[in-house]
Amino acid sequence: MNAITRTTPHVGLDVMLFITQYGAGGVERMMVHTARAFAERGLRVALVLASPDGAYLDSLPDSVQQIVLDPRHLEKALTQQLVEHNPGVAISAKLGDDRTLIDARDRATVDTRVFFRVGNPLGYRLQARAINPLGRWLKLRQLRALYRRADGFIAVSKGNRDDLRDRLSIPESRIHVLPNPVITPELYQSAAEDPGHPWLRPGAAPVVLGVGGLRQQKDFSTLIKAFAEVRSRRECRLIILGEGRQRDRLTRLAARLGIVDDVDLAGWQGNSHAYMARAAVFALSSRWEGLGNVMIESAAFGTPIVATDCPYGPREILQDGRYGELVTTGDPTALARGIERTLDQPPAKAHTQEAAAPYRMEESARRYAVALGLEGADGARKH
Repeated sequence: MNAITRTTPHVGLDVMLFITQYGAGGVERMMVHTARAFAERGLRVALVLASPDGAYLDSLPDSVQQIVLDPRHLEKALTQQLVEHNPGVAISAKLGDDRTLIDARDRATVDTRVFFRVGNPLGYRLQARAINPLGRWLKLRQLRALYRRADGFIAVSKGNRDDLRDRLSIPESRIHVLPNPVITPELYQSAAEDPGHPWLRPGAAPVVLGVGGLRQQKDFSTLIKAFAEVRSRRECRLIILGEGRQRDRLTRLAARLGIVDDVDLAGWQGNSHAYMARAAVFALSSRWEGLGNVMIESAAFGTPIVATDCPYGPREILQDGRYGELVTTGDPTALARGIERTLDQPPAKAHTQEAAAPYRMEESARRYAVALGLEGADGARKH
């Protein structure tokens, strides 16, 4: 048997969300939030997976059908599900899943409209990475050939839209810029919990917080250098939540700069929200982003934000600097000055929180449903 249905099956789904390359990151969380929000709007929705276990799945209501495919025969099993349920819309969110979904849809010969959710600027990433020109050209050609087969695209930021249009030759008319469903009611409940970190107790020195994988994209070496400048002039501490191959390199950098006692590479934490809500400044030092969900989460708690003006996301979230500091990418001194200005004159909590409003789960689902033709602008269901 190719698939296991875990709840009562729906016949004729409105939406099928497909994600088999399952980890515990932002893409998985956004897909689960989207499925949940669709169901809360009364849409018939299924989340299609390659494993019955995964992060965030326990937050799904029973109204979301979870379909687990045999990972050895993904395309065949997915084709079968498309034929059986004939969803109006199917959405994938990772490159490998994009190809599987479009191949299965074509094999199933159903009228399901396929949308690729693009969470990272793929064209920009190819350009930024050390890859020879021929290899870059071949990869871009392969991407363009795949993307021509989709019915449309969901870009999580205007920058991602521009990347799709300019580097992957996708007509802008086929791209919907839609907000990630980042802000859920549970977000504030988890923020109220005690993080258990001694540096975040009342009366302690102010904490600058960074969150993300310890990899090139996040450029935490620039953040550590910036923090060293700030620490030379005032008492403060730096916590970075995340794991990755650069851990040893970053630890050596902190030691070389003489700040190792004030820097904690705390690894992944089950409740990063409790850290965000108590930090004096949230600092994003990335070289590029698809959007920047961690910035939105921090904004929801009113935590002041300083971010590099990298492609793409920070400028859009902070609305050209209205809701936080934007500084030059890869410039430790510029980042340090932004952190210091923010520590000296933090914006009002309510002001920063305004930046998160478009990313509430229910608002995101409403905009998705209208853009994908599942609802009218008045909220009425389309059949």
